[in-house]
Amino acid sequence: MTTAATPLGTYARRFDAVLAYVDANLDGDLSVEALSRVANFSKFHFHRQFAAYVGLPVARYVQLMRLRRAAHRLASRERCSVLDAALDTGFDSPEAFSRAFRRAFGMAPSAFRRQPNWQAWSTVCVVPYLSRSLTMQVRIVDFPATRVAALEHRGPADRVDESVRRFIDWRIHSGQSPVATSRTFGIPYGNPDTTPPDAFRFDICGEIDEPVAPNTAGVRELVIPGGRCAVVRHVGSTDHIGETIYPIYRDWLPTSGEELRDQPLVFHYLSVHPETPLDRWQTDIYVPLV
Repeated sequence: MTTAATPLGTYARRFDAVLAYVDANLDGDLSVEALSRVANFSKFHFHRQFAAYVGLPVARYVQLMRLRRAAHRLASRERCSVLDAALDTGFDSPEAFSRAFRRAFGMAPSAFRRQPNWQAWSTVCVVPYLSRSLTMQVRIVDFPATRVAALEHRGPADRVDESVRRFIDWRIHSGQSPVATSRTFGIPYGNPDTTPPDAFRFDICGEIDEPVAPNTAGVRELVIPGGRCAVVRHVGSTDHIGETIYPIYRDWLPTSGEELRDQPLVFHYLSVHPETPLDRWQTDIYVPLV
C-alpha cells in the first residue's frame, strides 16, 4: 500500500491542499471557516487540527505567510511601497502591516526594503511542524443522546469558574440535577487558546430527567447529541486539558481513518473538587466522529 493511500497520507494531502490554498490566496479570506471548507473538515475541530498538524494556530500561520511574501516583495521589487506590500498580502492598512512586520522582524518594512535581514526572516518564518508522538488510550464508543440542564458562559475562559459557581447554586436550590447522582458535562464552543476572550462560549451542564423549571439563573434545557465518539481520559487539572486534547488531533486522528463530526467536544467530569485533589481529577474527553 502506498503512503498516499493510508489514512495518514490522506490526512496529509488534505492539509497540503489547505497550505497550498493559503499560499495562493494571501490577499483573500483565510478565516477558519473558509479553510475548514477547503479541507472538508468540521469547523468545530479545524483550528485544533491545524494547530496540531502545523504547530501554529491558523491566524498566526496566515500572518507569517503574509509577512514572508511581503518581505520578498519589498526586497525584490524596486517600486513596491509599504502600502503595496500591505494590500497585496491582505492587511487592512499599512499601519497594521507595519506593526506586525516590526514585531516579527524587529525592523520597519522600509528599513527591510533598504537592507534585507534574511537571517531574521528565516528565523521567524520557520513553521514548526510537530513530529513528536504520544501514546494514548483511545476508545471508540456510542455516546447516548443526553438530556441536560445548561448554563451558558460567555466571556474569558479564566472566568468560567464564576459561571460554574452560579450553576452549582442552581443545582443545589432547584434539586433538579443533584451533584451526587447526576453526571456533569462541559461543552466548549471554541478553543480558548485562539478564540477572542469576549467571543468564548462554554456550556456547563448537569444531567436531568425532567424539564427545567423556569428560573432566574439563566439555566435552560438542551440535549447533547448522541453518536460515535473517540474518548480519551485526561488526568489532572482541567486548566491543562489542552495537553491531552492536542495529541488526539496530532497523533491519533491522522492514522485512525476516522472523520470528525461537525459538533463540539464534550467533557464528562468524573471527579468533584475539593473531594478529589485537582492533580488527580479525571475528565473524559468525547470527540464526535462520523
